[in-house]
Amino acid sequence: MKSTNGDRLFYGLNYTLLGLIALTCLLPLLHIASLSLSHTQEILSGRVTLWPKGWNTDAYTSMLEGTRILPAFKNSVIITVVGVLLSMLATVLTAYPLSRKMFPGRKWFTLAMIFTMMFTGGMIPTYLIVKLFGLVNSYWALWIPSLVNTYNMLVVKTYFENIPDELEEAAKMDGCGQWRQLLQIILPLSKPVLATITLFYAVSYWNLFFNVMLYINESVKYNLAVLVQQMIQNQQLLQEIVLTGAQVEVVPESLKAASVMVMMVPMIVLYPFLQKYFVKGVMLGAVKG
Repeated sequence: MKSTNGDRLFYGLNYTLLGLIALTCLLPLLHIASLSLSHTQEILSGRVTLWPKGWNTDAYTSMLEGTRILPAFKNSVIITVVGVLLSMLATVLTAYPLSRKMFPGRKWFTLAMIFTMMFTGGMIPTYLIVKLFGLVNSYWALWIPSLVNTYNMLVVKTYFENIPDELEEAAKMDGCGQWRQLLQIILPLSKPVLATITLFYAVSYWNLFFNVMLYINESVKYNLAVLVQQMIQNQQLLQEIVLTGAQVEVVPESLKAASVMVMMVPMIVLYPFLQKYFVKGVMLGAVKG
């Protein structure tokens, strides 16, 4: 179809607006990266904008030598990987039966879970329950209370419901049970939604801060989010890091920027590997009339 002037104006405004929104996300990231890789004198003079000046990695060297950045990074990886695996397993095993029409009481179970999105017990009752089960100062206190996100479960459930019934009927005729049907038919056809929800859970676990401060008592178990927050707000800690790396000249602003970059880079690297599933039409042509 030939585009009209109204269509061209509409798309032009959309592209302009989306471009401006993208810049508001990209420019601060470029500025932080430039600060972390620039020479101290360039930072102090205020000449660093969107590109590093006097390229060096002294801030990262000082951070590695003067902080617990590597143990905290390891803790974040453990929390994220185990948490995503547990949450995805629980989410799929919850969404699948609720998506089956023959499952008795599925509407009531769904409404009960939706109810938790609007009304919760609150922080203090949750903490008391976690303490009662002896999970305080354990990573299980981070995983179990947030094992299934109701919104994510509903997204997966809806996707499962949209898979054509003809596939399920054909599987039953071939003698497939529910487990085999889930593992060999439903999950392979659900890669887009599974990749999306995996990314949602990964970002959530990677950025855990409040729950770590609430449930974890030992600093050696802190994750990267808590350590970075302490580095940004604790000026005394920053000065100690600067003194530790006295053989190289760094400033607190550069250390803050380096810590933020270490925090962000893993999720930025992960996203391209999952992006293709967001737009891939796996179901296109799966069933022909």
